[in-house]
Amino acid sequence: MIHTFYTQNLTALLLGFCLDLLLGDPHWAPHPVRAMGSLISLLEGPLRRIFPCSKWGELLAGGVLVVLTAGLSTGMAWLILSLCGRIHPGLAFAGKVLLCYQLLAAKSLRDESMAVYKALKAEDLPAARKAVSMIVGRDTDVLDETGVAKAAVETVAENTSDGVIAPLFYMALGGPLAGVAYKAVNTMDSMVGYKNDRYLYFGRAAARLDDLVNFIPARLAGAVMCLAAVLTGFDGREALRIFRRDRLRHKSPNSAHTEAACAGALRVELAGPSYYFGKLVEKPTLGDPIHPVEPLDIVRADRLMYGTAFLSLVLFCGIPLLALLFPF
Repeated sequence: MIHTFYTQNLTALLLGFCLDLLLGDPHWAPHPVRAMGSLISLLEGPLRRIFPCSKWGELLAGGVLVVLTAGLSTGMAWLILSLCGRIHPGLAFAGKVLLCYQLLAAKSLRDESMAVYKALKAEDLPAARKAVSMIVGRDTDVLDETGVAKAAVETVAENTSDGVIAPLFYMALGGPLAGVAYKAVNTMDSMVGYKNDRYLYFGRAAARLDDLVNFIPARLAGAVMCLAAVLTGFDGREALRIFRRDRLRHKSPNSAHTEAACAGALRVELAGPSYYFGKLVEKPTLGDPIHPVEPLDIVRADRLMYGTAFLSLVLFCGIPLLALLFPF
């Protein structure tokens, strides 16, 4: 039975990965991550009213938000798959494939970053700033062409980990329900995990849990990206050197691993000071400025992201699936 469980889940993951490459994320279609975002927004107000407006009150409210969001999201996914299974096993499998597909973001990440590249190539800086504002959290109205290109490269590199590799990792281990639980935590962190006046305490539980669940995937993603750099024609030796040197140069224990590997592979300097909500935030740089960042680096970062995704699929899904189907 365990053999069947893992074989079915890994097959669903493989098919879901292929669907993501083909279809991406149609904005008109219902999506579990958008539903999670709506749930978080719906819960925040009542939880703030229920618990005291104090440090410990907000910490407790944030903890309840984590439990409710992760529990309701995973529970709803389980209920839907269970109902599908009661109708027909094939429908339950199709539901798993659909969930795996929707929890991966490789093509949508490429599409969003390429919109930035196309605007820069057309020398339309306002359009490029608007396009990059859709995928980054920093202030974009002060960025020049180089700043826009660098922001796009950084978000491709960082989201390679939590948008592609981490979901692959968890779905390979525990199926689509594990992927749903991961994305619930990651979505909470992206919405309330800020160290500003509003979310310093309320978002702390989400931020700490996100650090925990990304600890292993982030390191795997950075290491795999170094290998993918060789396979995709970039500087694998420099990727490994910068990854080892700079991967912990960030306040977050996980954010810099793939950014460092990408900076080394492309032989550019990433990160550094940026404006968030009108305030300058000092951050260390990653990589060495061997070449200045240019719009074409967005295309290169996408290629590196795809190489990392394919290699991770082989390691997390392909090899285990072959071992299950053709045991020695």
